[in-house]
Amino acid sequence: MDKQDELRRQRQALKEEMEAADKGELQGARQTGVKRMPEGASARLRERGATGPDLSMVMDIPVRLTLEVGGSNMPIRDLLQLHQGAIVELDRKAGEPLDVLVNGTLIARGEVVVIEDKLGIRLTEVVSQAERLKSLS
Repeated sequence: MDKQDELRRQRQALKEEMEAADKGELQGARQTGVKRMPEGASARLRERGATGPDLSMVMDIPVRLTLEVGGSNMPIRDLLQLHQGAIVELDRKAGEPLDVLVNGTLIARGEVVVIEDKLGIRLTEVVSQAERLKSLS
């Protein structure tokens, strides 16, 4: 139970940090031209949490988050001829956003960022519920 309690504390601290950032960064974002969540989006998130179903039972279920840079189709013949240093052309252009998938379902798009010596992703677009449902068909 200690691990679950710690996860809940971390989740609550992150939520409080995000709410504080929403309140404090609005003016700074306007001055610097930094893109941020549209006004009202954080309020909608808070409303959804307050009126939505109790999701506490599923909050600790692990999911697989995958970032897709691009893909390529090739015959097995070409695949077997690949060697170290070979270049495979992907179906995306440089600078296009990466797809963010959760358990294989597209949920967002974003760009790679470097934080200290680690890679991360900055979400630039969250896929609408209608688009997610379309991708399942």
